[in-house]
Amino acid sequence: MNAKSPDRQYSGRYSILVAIMLVSIMGPIDGSIVNVTLPTIAEYFGVELSAAQWVPMTYLLVISSLLLFYGRLGDILGYKRIYLTGLAGFIGASALCGLSYFLPTIHWLVAFRAIQGLTAGMMMAVPHAIITASFPTIERGKALGIYAISISAGLAIGPSLGGFITYSLGWPFVFLVNVPIGIAGFLWTHRILPELKGRPGKIDIGGAVTSFVFLLSFLLFVNYSKGSGLGFANGIMLLVAVLAGISFFLVERRVDSPMLNLGLFRNLNFSFANISALLNFMSQYVMVFLTPFYLQRLLHFTPNNVGLTMTAFPLAVMVIAPFSGSLSDRIGTRALASFGAAMCALALFLMSQLTLSAASLDVAWRLAVFGLGTGVFQSPNNSAVMGSTPRPQLGIASGILSTLRNVGMVFGIAMGGAVLYALVSPTILQQPSLVGDEAATFLLGLRYAYMVGAILTGMAAITSIIRVQHPLR
Repeated sequence: MNAKSPDRQYSGRYSILVAIMLVSIMGPIDGSIVNVTLPTIAEYFGVELSAAQWVPMTYLLVISSLLLFYGRLGDILGYKRIYLTGLAGFIGASALCGLSYFLPTIHWLVAFRAIQGLTAGMMMAVPHAIITASFPTIERGKALGIYAISISAGLAIGPSLGGFITYSLGWPFVFLVNVPIGIAGFLWTHRILPELKGRPGKIDIGGAVTSFVFLLSFLLFVNYSKGSGLGFANGIMLLVAVLAGISFFLVERRVDSPMLNLGLFRNLNFSFANISALLNFMSQYVMVFLTPFYLQRLLHFTPNNVGLTMTAFPLAVMVIAPFSGSLSDRIGTRALASFGAAMCALALFLMSQLTLSAASLDVAWRLAVFGLGTGVFQSPNNSAVMGSTPRPQLGIASGILSTLRNVGMVFGIAMGGAVLYALVSPTILQQPSLVGDEAATFLLGLRYAYMVGAILTGMAAITSIIRVQHPLR
């Protein structure tokens, strides 16, 4: 191969990166928009929090269950085909979510969110693979770091945009806004993205099915336990989860082309870094899911004020994460990741101390502290995962990290809801605005949920610091 070949091979790489970033930003925007408008959706359909929480959780559940499968499918069929198919489906599903405004129950919205998650998973599974294939090795880290900005930017834009749209136009438009943006993105990426043809291989259907059943049944068990359990039915769900988890493990050990390479977890750095990511994202979504209800039902904020206040968290992540990643290249990942997770634990403890008379600034600076901690934690922790992975398996490792991130989000919502349900009656949870003793009861439930979140990310600080140190590859 002559010296000019790499230049021809990687020409147009930054146009590809920009196209991927502008489309990928829709996923985090969509997630953070929905969290802000969730109290409004619950009030519109006249349902309690336990029903409303399935709007974000179904979306995350479906994505979490299929990321590894879609990544493998991209290896076989080609990344561009999977990416564009997902984008087209995401546009259609977003339109259906908006149109659920005219349907009688929230169940239609939950079903359409499942379809949206089914398609969004395709978009989320392959961007890292597209970027890695489009950039030379010496620019790969830089490109992935730039791409990460789009995720933080989406999370930062989502709350304020969601609050503004809900306040000005109504909650259906938080979904409908994806349609014109998605169509423009589809036309552009279809022209810009390289073909990146797949390689022949087998699809691990058994792994995909058993992992999905495991996640769904375990999530149902956590959600419906509510601290007191549901007797026989809940026991059945737990039994199904255990059997599906065992089946998934056995399938992945025996198939020739597993969806999940279990051998990676023999590396303690890889295992502990992924555990840390799971715990941190669980704590993050305890906060992200519950705080809008605190702001709207107890402090009586309007949706746009809820969105502006919630923006403090992702904005802080976006500011600090690039610097944290660069610093970890010089001093290592362990101390930074542990310190960041500990900051998140402190922030959640401070959230648990909020009162019924708190101002927007009282909440915003606590959210900013959590964002700073998250920014300090995530980049070094991701570096620890990828740096402890053999180069031929970087794609699998990226899929595992993405899956655990989304599973953490799902479990965080379920756990935060379960703590709240155990302490607050359904009658209080269903009311759109609370005062007096009912508000105090709701606040008590929130405090315990925030403390559970603090414990989770405190454990992440421990699992980060006890990793075995090996040189990064």
